Amino acid sequence: MLHVSRKFEYGLHAVTYLSINGPDRVVTVKEMAGDIGFSQVFLAKAMQNLKKAGITRSVQGVKGGYMLAKSPDQITVADIGIAIEGTPQLTRCAHENCECEIESNCNHRGYMANLQARIHQLLDETTIATLLDRYGK
Repeated sequence: MLHVSRKFEYGLHAVTYLSINGPDRVVTVKEMAGDIGFSQVFLAKAMQNLKKAGITRSVQGVKGGYMLAKSPDQITVADIGIAIEGTPQLTRCAHENCECEIESNCNHRGYMANLQARIHQLLDETTIATLLDRYGK
């Protein structure tokens, strides 16, 4: 039914990894991928999206890599999801210009909109710091 993409998982794990390793530590994609157990190529793509969104920043050079651009209490799970996947849309009718053939007779549109809003609220109120505090090792 609902499925979180692998790219989102990579992004979430990467930001968590950077948070655990400290705000000033620069980490390479190779190191992160090896420690987490992810594909280096796929992780590099997720890191580019996180950088574009201002969640991470890259450091160039021999000792280059990535570090957080914000503190873990300023980064939400929603921020990561939007950076990786764009604004989530649970159903076709969640789009502003609904293109559903049964839109005029749909009994579920309100429910689905509510479900999407509640999911987004949960993601938006969960920071990386909270995630680590509640569910970290």
